[in-house]
Amino acid sequence: MRKMLLAALSRVLQGPAAATAAAAGRTASRVMVASRNYADFASEATFEIKKCDLHRLEEGPSTTAVMTREEGLHYYKTMQTIRRMELKSDQLYKQKIIRGFCHLYDGQEACCVGLEAAIKPTDHVITAYRAHGFTYTRGVPVREILAELTGRKGGCAKGKGGSMHMYTKNFYGGNGIVGAQVPLGAGIALACKYFGKNEVCLTLYGDGAANQGQIFETYNMAALWKLPCIFICENNRYGMGTSVERAAASTDYYKRGDYIPGLRVDGMDVLCVREAAKFATEYCRAGKGPLVMELQTYRYHGHSMSDPGISYRTREEIQEVRSKSDPITLLKDRMVNNNLASIEELKEIDVTVRKEIEEGAQFATTDPEPPLEELGNHIYFNEPPFEVRGPNQWIRYKSVS
Repeated sequence: MRKMLLAALSRVLQGPAAATAAAAGRTASRVMVASRNYADFASEATFEIKKCDLHRLEEGPSTTAVMTREEGLHYYKTMQTIRRMELKSDQLYKQKIIRGFCHLYDGQEACCVGLEAAIKPTDHVITAYRAHGFTYTRGVPVREILAELTGRKGGCAKGKGGSMHMYTKNFYGGNGIVGAQVPLGAGIALACKYFGKNEVCLTLYGDGAANQGQIFETYNMAALWKLPCIFICENNRYGMGTSVERAAASTDYYKRGDYIPGLRVDGMDVLCVREAAKFATEYCRAGKGPLVMELQTYRYHGHSMSDPGISYRTREEIQEVRSKSDPITLLKDRMVNNNLASIEELKEIDVTVRKEIEEGAQFATTDPEPPLEELGNHIYFNEPPFEVRGPNQWIRYKSVS
């Protein structure tokens, strides 16, 4: 206590001069941080990554990955944006601004970011209803995703699709019927092969859909026709509220293709996912046919916003995954420890991301809802206008493509 009183008395006696000096010191410190230029950082680093489990393959993806500083910053910002966007969606849903179904992707960010890093914009992606992350990595801005969630005109599906039905160029949703997107993905891959395009289709589904019969029918056709299709099971350990051990006699989802080669990948590591996806796309582009990937990942939220997510798993389990395997924390530690970025720089990215999310949310809550006249619009793509009957059978609306 005596030391504290003496210190306080000293500050009073020194007066404004001491305060000015302290402020100057802090300013100098900030200037020093700001003055650290790009030359102080490494341009790239090589990392050891977890080996993939293989099925019907003699060799698999590399166990080392090179990541440049620019790539690392891009992955970090993208994953943070998806994380913050999903947390904002949670908030808007609880405020009853977002209605209906809403399935959040936080915890699984390394999957969509790693996959996108390995493919080309001309390649194709189709997934199930946990689609916000893929919608963003495929190029849709945050404001359009949030506006779609709130049912506004400025949404990527004009406010008529909502959480489960988002689309953009070479991205085919967001499909609500469990497993139904898998044969659609094979159809997209068939079109790629038919038209002679050197493109692949990533066809995603969850562990809960992995037991659907249509998936095995699709495996068979894709193998017979050697389609450039990568079947990707995002195994987040729970199909709705049921653990994989209770739902599947075999949880080796990467072996489910039987005669189709497979990979089991650490889906919480963006570099593991990227290297596995690079290997898979090269395999498909070489004309060898389809491949099955299992991404072992985890969702922090429940199955949907109606599921608290803690009746079939413990809070401790979720916290353990967050503390040991979080994809954003893993990337952040790698970058800082290998001099690819500084803590201060990553914090600046966090601030930028938060601002972007807030601006997107502002747009999503002020943009007008689509008028009734648009009920029949955009039913088909590039079709001539036709009449659509509205809620009143005597009223006809002209469609717009």
